[in-house]
Amino acid sequence: MDRITAAQVFVEIAQRGSMVAAAEALDMSRAMVTRYLAEMEAWAGARLLHRSTRRLSLSAAGEQTLERCRAMLALAGSMHNASLDPATPQGLLRIASSHWLAQGTLADAVSSFLVHYPLTAIELQVDNRAVNLVQQGIDLAIRITNALEPNQIARRLATCDSMVCAAPAYLAQHGWPQNIQDLSAHNCLTYSYFGKSLWQFSHAGQTSAVAVSGNLSSNESMALLAASIKGVGISLQPRAAVAALIASGQLLQLLPEYQPQQLGVYGIYTSREHMQPALRAMLDHLLEWFAQDPDWRPAESA
Repeated sequence: MDRITAAQVFVEIAQRGSMVAAAEALDMSRAMVTRYLAEMEAWAGARLLHRSTRRLSLSAAGEQTLERCRAMLALAGSMHNASLDPATPQGLLRIASSHWLAQGTLADAVSSFLVHYPLTAIELQVDNRAVNLVQQGIDLAIRITNALEPNQIARRLATCDSMVCAAPAYLAQHGWPQNIQDLSAHNCLTYSYFGKSLWQFSHAGQTSAVAVSGNLSSNESMALLAASIKGVGISLQPRAAVAALIASGQLLQLLPEYQPQQLGVYGIYTSREHMQPALRAMLDHLLEWFAQDPDWRPAESA
């Protein structure tokens, strides 16, 4: 059987987590998908998938084979224009990001990248949940965090400053907090974590934290921002999300003498070895893009 097609079938199964979904995407019968998968497992000499009643998942051999299949397909796709410099950024990049970051920054950055590198294509997958880069076929995940996993390969692209803010209507009704301890008595809109939310600050060379709570929590910062504008409560938001709203007076900055904990903006990928030129170019482009935006702090200033 055609091993290029078998590799394509295996990649689709891994990305979609279903042989049925892979068959539909490839316009192929389920029986043919099964045959190609069997061919791949025979070729690899190992079981590539764990099968359960709910979902397929990759075995250890499957993860290794998936990376090799992607490399093989990328090579096969480049054969139609062998005259191109192999260092020229080209081909498809799959990028994962949160909703707010995609809408507020990455959409413009990606558009600029595509103008500079017309042989590339971008698939931007927007989701607030963490992604499995290998299983979901993601080349690059952009995340704002200080909690990278020990085995993650990441490049720091920028530093995210945050601001405590509230609408004038909320402050008129509930008063202004005079220090960070006062926040514990206010309706603070929080991200959806287990247990109490701790907002961390630095002031006069000292770090401190305050436990906050309120009547709205969410894993989507845009929902908390919208509620803050409506006067529901106090919110801790990235500077890039609220700078224009504070300038217009829709929101007011609170406790400016206290610096909320800074977070890193990272590009997370699977391997430093054999990095495709398009991915390397995208990381360089994003580093420059964030550095030119005054609402973000350059990575080197962290």
